[in-house]
Amino acid sequence: MLLEDNPKIITTKSMIQLAEMDIKLGRVHHNLSVPLLVELIINRKEGILSSTGALSVKTGRFTGRSPDDKYIVDDEVTHDTVDWGKINHPISEENFDKIFNRMKSHIEDKELFIFDGFVGADPENRLPIRVINNRAWHNLFARQLFIRPTLEELENFKPEFTLLSCDDFAAIPEEVGTRTETFIIINFKKKLVLIGSTSYAGEIKKAMFSIMNFILPRKGVFPMHCSANVGKAGDTALFFGLSGTGKTTLSADPDRQLVGDDEHGWSDAGIFNFEGGCYAKCINLKKEKEPQIWNAIRFGSVMENVVMRDGTREPDFDDGSLTENTRVAYPLDYIDGAVIPSVAGHPKVIIFLTADAFGVMPPIAKLTKEGAMYHFMSGYTSKLAGTERGITEPKETFSQCFGAPFMPLHASKYAAMLGKKMTEHGTRVYLINTGWTGGPYGVGKRMNLAYTRAMVTAALNGEIDRVPVKHHAIFNLDMPTSCPGVPDEVLDPRNTWSDKDSYDAAAKRLAALFVKNFEKFGNVSKEIIEAGPKI
Repeated sequence: MLLEDNPKIITTKSMIQLAEMDIKLGRVHHNLSVPLLVELIINRKEGILSSTGALSVKTGRFTGRSPDDKYIVDDEVTHDTVDWGKINHPISEENFDKIFNRMKSHIEDKELFIFDGFVGADPENRLPIRVINNRAWHNLFARQLFIRPTLEELENFKPEFTLLSCDDFAAIPEEVGTRTETFIIINFKKKLVLIGSTSYAGEIKKAMFSIMNFILPRKGVFPMHCSANVGKAGDTALFFGLSGTGKTTLSADPDRQLVGDDEHGWSDAGIFNFEGGCYAKCINLKKEKEPQIWNAIRFGSVMENVVMRDGTREPDFDDGSLTENTRVAYPLDYIDGAVIPSVAGHPKVIIFLTADAFGVMPPIAKLTKEGAMYHFMSGYTSKLAGTERGITEPKETFSQCFGAPFMPLHASKYAAMLGKKMTEHGTRVYLINTGWTGGPYGVGKRMNLAYTRAMVTAALNGEIDRVPVKHHAIFNLDMPTSCPGVPDEVLDPRNTWSDKDSYDAAAKRLAALFVKNFEKFGNVSKEIIEAGPKI
């Protein structure tokens, strides 16, 4: 039995639970069905229906995440455990309470939407959550992205974390020490998340991801910013990478079953998806190239900042005039053959994806355990246009663990878990460049997706391990000299540049950036450091 069969009982219980937190709500819609939410969204003029049946919404001035406006409350739970610094910004308990008290008063007379559900498909490691929104479309987003419960699961439901998101509520920076009016604040002691003055729904899912990345390592579970799929033989593969590097595209393989497109945990029993849906980029989306994502854009899906053609309401996926970071959110079961519940065995293969804007990294290289830990801690890629505010063209970056904004602990904690899992399960790791070839951004071109798919296939079936390799002296990587479906000359990036001296200079520059970046990690073993680039 589903929740909409008997919503009033659950709503009464949730209101009592919220009152215990001193949160008083007025008119509340609790775990509404998709059709009811869509009707409300249209009636409230929050969005429109597209020709595909998917909802189309705009996120306003924020079309990407605001990492500089994200905070963690500094208290006895986090003070000695969080890796404070440029990524993890502290905020005092006193200032959190000031924001929370004002926010509670702000929502008392508002029409609000509640979603109760779970983060984590593994019953042993899932997190019961409550999401409260002032926007109906934000609540539909939460319903499609997190794991949807049955009524039986909700009859005794008690959330371990509550997230309150109000895009019409602003902080007062001079009173509470925030950088701007916008804020995303996690309080691990009170098990609360507050989000204000941003309509970008991705903040909701990434806040919950950050929470899992803090609590799961204590249970011996490795949290990962990766997509995952399973082959016909039951072989699991993981794809690590930042937004826009190809996690969703490459894991949505018609010959393999999707486990999840973004966030997973790796326990002693295997891997499990944190989410119940996908959040795919759809700029320049083509049916012939990404049919699974294309076919998932239908009734119940939420398109963000996709331009609609006048008169027809047909999505124009090639139009990036609002942002390059156009997105679509849809439930996992919109993908044919998706693994539900989304759990799988221990991965045989891990692929690190990097979008190298310099155009100098090898298209594919196999990594040793130490090399995998080095590149995992480095997390080199390029931030792609629109993923964060202020990014208008690709820019090189090092994002530790391929997800620095969401990793509260020191990178070495997560890397140690990766190395341990590789040793225990004999997992093979490859580094694949989905970025530029033949020159840097503006000169070269983006790696051919068909070539990347061929390299992924060869890594998964082991063919790439049966060919001779060529050592790249600068990056200290072994490059396969052949791969089915890929021209041999593409596999050595130097071959694709007309000016070899310019390639050498650019490669040395990037290697030096790797070395400089790694210095911040301090006390790391010599074996891991020596697995990195050489200058």
